[in-house]
Amino acid sequence: MSASPVITIITVVYNASAVVERTMISVAEQSWPHIEHLVVDGLSRDNTLEIVNRFARPELRVISEKDNGIYEAMNKGQAVASGEFVLFLNAGDEFYSKDTLKKIMETGTDEDVYYGNTMVVDENGKELGERRLTPPTQLNWRSLQMGMCVSHQSLLVRKSICVPYNLEYKISSDIDWTIRVLKNAKKVVNTKIYISKFLEGGVSSSQRKQGLSERFEILAKHYGWAKTVFNHGLITIRFVVHKITKSSMT
Repeated sequence: MSASPVITIITVVYNASAVVERTMISVAEQSWPHIEHLVVDGLSRDNTLEIVNRFARPELRVISEKDNGIYEAMNKGQAVASGEFVLFLNAGDEFYSKDTLKKIMETGTDEDVYYGNTMVVDENGKELGERRLTPPTQLNWRSLQMGMCVSHQSLLVRKSICVPYNLEYKISSDIDWTIRVLKNAKKVVNTKIYISKFLEGGVSSSQRKQGLSERFEILAKHYGWAKTVFNHGLITIRFVVHKITKSSMT
């Protein structure tokens, strides 16, 4: 195994001119020298590509062609990635600091999966706090029974254990991908650092309903129907308590 592995950062974009620059800057400023940056664009109609091309350098590769959604685009990037590891950092997302990848690799280079925390930020970069679901002390495929406890932006995965995203799922394929990757992983390390900044964004009610339906189907597939029904009851209770607590603090 390489002592200085190449890390492929895959950024999926579509009409993202308002937010893509922050992502491009974040990748370009990483102190880890062994990076391949793949930008997969779905034929943007704004000036997204113009912004991306301002960062032209040997390690940047751009694919611009029609796709059928974010997960097909992520599959394209993963299929052509030449790095030993891959990480998905989509338009608007950023690494937490300039030395994030260096810090990860300093924990060792022979793991299958590295994971860490995610900071939620607003459009001005102001930190809003961690995601409501936070990573466990030790992550494995069973850890996601209650939902997506680790963001794909904060998940660095050895390419040899990666699987394609299931295109049957339009909203929640990332949780299915993460579970299947973790099933393949033999060595998983908690970096205990913030890896990424996730740009807070609104989700339409129709997307939320579809996402919840897909998530239930995915979790039932991996963990069983009865267990998933029980866990969703706990999730509902936890969500209600969270909303009540949050409203009482305002």
